[in-house]
Formats: sequence, structure tokens, C-alpha cells
Amino acid sequence: MTKLKIYQSTGENELFVEQTLEQLTPIASDETVTTVNLDENQTFQEMDGFGASFTDSSAYLINQVLDNEQKKEVMSKLFDSQDGIGLSVLRNPMGASDYARSIYSYDDMPAQETDTELTRFSIAHDEADIIPLLQQALELNPEIKLMASPWSAPGWMKTSGSMIAGELKQEYYQAYADYFVRYIQAFEKHGLPTYAVTPQNEPLFEPKHYPSMLMLPEAQRDFIKNYLKPSFVKHNINTKILCYDHNWDRLDYPLTVLNYAKDEVDGVAWHWYGGNASAQSEVLKAFADKEVHFTEGSGGEWIPPFEQAFSNVMRTGIDILRNHSKSFVLWNMALDEKNGPTVPGFGKSTCRGVVTVNQETKELTYTLDYYALAHFSKFIRPKSVRIDASTNQEVIRSVAFKNTDHSIAVVLFNDSEKDENVTVSLQGKEDLSFRLASKSALSILIK
Repeated sequence: MTKLKIYQSTGENELFVEQTLEQLTPIASDETVTTVNLDENQTFQEMDGFGASFTDSSAYLINQVLDNEQKKEVMSKLFDSQDGIGLSVLRNPMGASDYARSIYSYDDMPAQETDTELTRFSIAHDEADIIPLLQQALELNPEIKLMASPWSAPGWMKTSGSMIAGELKQEYYQAYADYFVRYIQAFEKHGLPTYAVTPQNEPLFEPKHYPSMLMLPEAQRDFIKNYLKPSFVKHNINTKILCYDHNWDRLDYPLTVLNYAKDEVDGVAWHWYGGNASAQSEVLKAFADKEVHFTEGSGGEWIPPFEQAFSNVMRTGIDILRNHSKSFVLWNMALDEKNGPTVPGFGKSTCRGVVTVNQETKELTYTLDYYALAHFSKFIRPKSVRIDASTNQEVIRSVAFKNTDHSIAVVLFNDSEKDENVTVSLQGKEDLSFRLASKSALSILIK
């Protein structure tokens, strides 16, 4: 007998609601049916998981603004796979990002001073909020993988002399590689292994109002091949190196890096703020043995709530997975009622967190990003393998995975402007038929 678990989202007030097959709307017999065919024999990438980032702002809000009961609740709802949605990938900014209460690195020096031996290196800043939350998350879900990305090298290593804008000076390439080694070793001492790093967040974007660093592809390939990877080898560090960490619209960047540093790079990290998810597959075609990761996509006020915003995460998430990504990571785990805190001088923030922590009322709310992530992370577990899901109607978007316990997880999204009849067909199992409301999402676990 086939056992099913089903969650459905049909609107702002009906998000990720558990249903039985009988509770789903039956198909309308006078209309055509879209069949989603699942084929376990055709397999693709193995999944690492889904998640977001404990930015300085997010960690502060959860660790300091919430009371102990709220903190316990939100951590369980984020990371516990039974009582929550089982998030399993966390991307940590190495030092300040735009979502931090101050601008800091792990080795800040007075103007005109340098520290090439990194004698002043310290992760003390992260020991207040970020590290305790990462440790709690790992207790709740030991399968969590930690990634790390800097928004800037320490200012003294750069042409700007500041963490804002500028490029890494050639004479500090080795010091910067050592900086990564020290970070990984320091986190390891706290029981936090670093699964993967990228050399630079959004290396082609050089904003002047928060930490940033221009790193052209020629610089990145040289830094990885001749400094970062050799330093990892020297210190017996097995952390993966992912290149690029920027938008889908510049395939030339990862291709340039991989053409030169193929053996030193484990994969490519992508963001969704430009281009199309098919870029992931294009680069994979050229370098078939490299991993694909999606490391940042923020929701925000630039997409109107509610339906368009929820649809965007569902539609794009399915595209990201169908284009071979092993991870799907949103941006801030938590922001406040003003979409902050942000670094001084940032201006108005329009980003949305996975949860909202109101600093004035202390109220905790779960945003549409939480429920959209839930549609993926609840049933698609770490080490699951994507299987083929094909349909004759593109408006029914689908992706499917086989978990290590042999259960099948299917995520469906009706991108049509009208309700559609759908049948999910899996060889050897009973067909599942139901009516899927326009712009609604459905997650099914088939055992």
C-alpha cells in the first residue's frame, strides 16, 4: 500500500497545509489532464540541501532579540526535520556583509598598518551570536553543511584601504589564502566544519555603501590555483572551493576560471539576480565533473506580494534544481520590521528574511520564503538523488527526488492562470490524480 504525505499552499492564508489525497480537489472529468511521469532509472545530481544565511543581522535578531522560548521554537522550525522543515545548508559571510550592524573583518588594522602574519586574526565577533546558533542548528540537524563567503578581504589587503570597494593587492594573495585557512581552522575548533568556500561574494559588483571587493576572473583563477588551493593542501584542508558566486548572466566568468584552474575548483556557485537558471547547465556541459550550487537568492519588496513573490521562489527553485544544483540557499535567515539591520550608511533595505523578528514588539513571524523553502526541504532530504520528472505541459512545473530510504519526493507548481488537472505517475505505484489550483504548490512524499 502506497503511503503518502502531502503539503499544499494555495494562498497567503493557506501555506504549507498538510492534506490527505482525499482532501485535494478531485479532477474535473471534462478537462484535459497533465501527466507528470516520474522515472527512477534516470538520475541526476545528489542533493546537499536547502537553507539561508546567518548574517550578523540574522544571528543578532534570533540570538539576542528573541526570548529563549521563541529562539527554541524558531530553531526547531528551521532545522528539525520532524518538527520543522529540516534546513541543511548554511552560508556564512566571512566578516561583514550588507546585513551587519557594523563593518568588520577577522583582522582589522589601523590605517596604514598591515598584518601579513595574521597575528591579530580573531573570530571573536562571531562567537557572540553566529557560532552559538550554528552549533544549535547542527545539534538539531547533524547533516547541515556550512559554506562561507567573504564580502571583502580586510581593508589593509586592498587597493581601497577599506572593506568597501577596491581589489585585492597581488602582494597579499598569500595572506588572504592564509586568512581562509585560519577561518576554517578556527570554526573547526568550535565543532563547525566548513564544507565549501567561495573566494568572493558577487566578484563583479562593487557597491560603495557596504563591504565589497572587485575580483575579476583572471584574478580569481590565479588566487585559487596558485594560493588558495595550495594553502588548503598544505594544511590538510578538504573544504571544497566553488568559484564565481554571482549571477546567471555571466557564464564567461566561471568558464574563464575553470579553463585555468579546473583541478583546483570543485564547482560553481550561482545567484539569481540576473540571467536564467539554464546557465548552470550550460557551464556543466563544458565541465561535466564540477558541482553546481545555488548560494544566494533574496526575496524582497521589488516583487509584489503575495502571489507573485511566492510563485517566484517556487518557480525559480524548481528551475534551479532541474538545472543540476545540489543546493538552494536563500539570503537572510531573519530580518526585522524594517528589513534590517544593515551596515551604517546602507540606506533603505528592501530584502525579505526567511523569518521576521520585530525589534519593537519582539513578535516572530514566518515569511512566504519559509513556506516556499518548506515545500522543498521537508521531503527532499540530504543525499537524495534527483530523478526524471517529465510532463507535456510546461505550466505544471515539477521536480522529483529519491531519498536514501527509497521514498520519492515530488514538488509541483501550477504556473498557469487557471486550475489544472494533474496525474502523477510513478512506475510500480498507483497514479495520483487531483486538481491543482492556479499558482499553487504541492509537495508529495511517496513511500
